[in-house]
Amino acid sequence: MAGDDGLTRRTFLERAGIAALSAGLAARPRESQAQIAVPNSSGTAPPALAAPARACDCHMHIYDTARFPMPPSERAAPGSAAVPQYRLLQKRIGTTRVIVVTPRNYATDNRVTVDAVAQMAPNARGVAVLHPAATDAELDELHGAGIRGIRFSLTDPKTAVVTEEMIEPLARRIARLGWHVQINMTADQIAAAEALWNRLPSAIVFDHIAHMSGAGGVAHPAYKVVRRLIDRGRTWVKLSVTYDNTKDGPPAYADAVSVGQALVTAAPERLVWGSNWPHPNETRKPDDARLFDLMARWAPEEGTRRRILVENPRTLYDFAGA
Repeated sequence: MAGDDGLTRRTFLERAGIAALSAGLAARPRESQAQIAVPNSSGTAPPALAAPARACDCHMHIYDTARFPMPPSERAAPGSAAVPQYRLLQKRIGTTRVIVVTPRNYATDNRVTVDAVAQMAPNARGVAVLHPAATDAELDELHGAGIRGIRFSLTDPKTAVVTEEMIEPLARRIARLGWHVQINMTADQIAAAEALWNRLPSAIVFDHIAHMSGAGGVAHPAYKVVRRLIDRGRTWVKLSVTYDNTKDGPPAYADAVSVGQALVTAAPERLVWGSNWPHPNETRKPDDARLFDLMARWAPEEGTRRRILVENPRTLYDFAGA
């Protein structure tokens, strides 16, 4: 269930410090070095970093237009991005669990996400997009289908299908289910809405390093806002890189790495990782293996990486018992 897992930050950091004494910094070798071509991803080589068992990709999208047509949109949708293509990415980078997030092209039609979660069960959960008109019965049905949060993507007003005014009333309704609100907003928007975040009764998840890496990093006011929310014990951040949240870009992604390192140092128990496949905003698709390898720079200790890739997602997305 979303929320605190009972392990205090101080206790976790003490345990992580002890574990780091025996954990090597080098990545474990991959069992297979097969080259795998994946649609919407450049490169074919596996990551240098081996994913631990039950590692979770906490942010990706499915576009299955053959089975679930999309409404008209100004936003171009990637092709070849259904479940079979995503399974190739899992095989390449070594993750097994996944969080499917309804993309903006589907507006509030969450059938494609629910279907993908069912296809990849029991190793999948979903994040839906809803309007306040959704009934409690619909929320209960989505919960039974594996949905564990709702997303508000507001960085681009022209293609947004939700509004900031919808966040608080929906957060109050989903809190009973243990869901979270997932926020995709610019660093400026996040900082300006601090009073809103303080009022929400549900857990909060900020997408894509809260878009701070390309906006000044830890010097941006959003960093202090996010840190204060994390310290209250109900906020999470996704370590995921998109071209619009980094100015440095590949292959080093230096600005994203610096913010990620600061967050890992401050609160490793409140971070998860996501690929953002099939990279809908990016015409030049990144190398997903190299994106996964950023984890070794964000979190050099193996125990901390396992926390971020396995244990935190298990808590946030209710994988306990799966």
